Amino acid sequence: QVQLVESGGDSVQAGGSLQLSCTPSPYTRYCMGWFRQVPGKEREGVASLDSTGRTTYADFVKGRFTISRDNVKNTVLLQMNSLKPEDTAMYYCAAALFCWGSQNERLADSRYGYWGQGTQVTVSS
Repeated sequence: QVQLVESGGDSVQAGGSLQLSCTPSPYTRYCMGWFRQVPGKEREGVASLDSTGRTTYADFVKGRFTISRDNVKNTVLLQMNSLKPEDTAMYYCAAALFCWGSQNERLADSRYGYWGQGTQVTVSS
């Protein structure tokens, strides 16, 4: 059983940056993913990071967001730069035993069995 705790959500202005953190307990090198959801819409995959270090990004965040693993602090980070109002959402950290497949498959929420409670990101224009 893996428990995930997210932090780092906040309110920022467009163009700003935030860094989200996810702390798995116990620490794991599972495939880790970040997802987001807006009320009334489906949850969408943002980024994933597998145990080999391979990253996958949704097209709408490529070049702006970076997912990484801090092995010293035992956290998975999502650095978000050049934030836009449309990035406003609840962001969730998730873990899966492993990642495989295409971009869409690696960002499919059905692949992930462990989920955090979420952290709110609000970007104002």
